[in-house]
Amino acid sequence: MAVRIEIREHGFEPLAELAAHQQALDARLAGRYGATASFIGTMRDHNEGDDVRGMRLEHYPGMTERELARLAEEAVERWSLLDALVIHRVGELLPNDPIVLVAVWSAHRGAAFDACRWIMEALKSRAPFWKHETLPDGSRWVAKNTTG
Repeated sequence: MAVRIEIREHGFEPLAELAAHQQALDARLAGRYGATASFIGTMRDHNEGDDVRGMRLEHYPGMTERELARLAEEAVERWSLLDALVIHRVGELLPNDPIVLVAVWSAHRGAAFDACRWIMEALKSRAPFWKHETLPDGSRWVAKNTTG
C-alpha cells in the first residue's frame, strides 16, 4: 500500500493527477479495488460574507507533509484502504484555482466515501495551513475554517 502526499507551490490539474495516479495504480492493484472516491477543493470568491479576490496559503514545510501522511495512514488503517493520494496547493491562489485533491481506493464504496470525507475534514482541522485573504478593501488572516 502506498500513500502519496504532495505540497505544490504552483497550480495543478486535479483530474490529470487523478488519471495518472490511477494508471500507475492499475499496474499494482488491478482487480483488487472496487471503489475510488475523490474530492477536489477549489478557492471560492467569497468568505464570511465578503468578496475575496485572492489568497495566499502558507504552511509549515516538513510538518505539513508529515501531518498529511499521518492522516492518510490513519485512514488506510481505519478503512482498510488500498491506496490514498493527497495533493495540496500553497502560495498565491485566485478564485476557481484547485487547492486540494484527496483520493482513496478501496475494495468497497462505503469505505472509500467515508475515508475520503474523513481525510478532508481532518486535513481542515489538523494540518498546519494558514490562509491570508485579499479583499476589495484590504486583507485578513482567516481565523477559522468553514464547516463541511
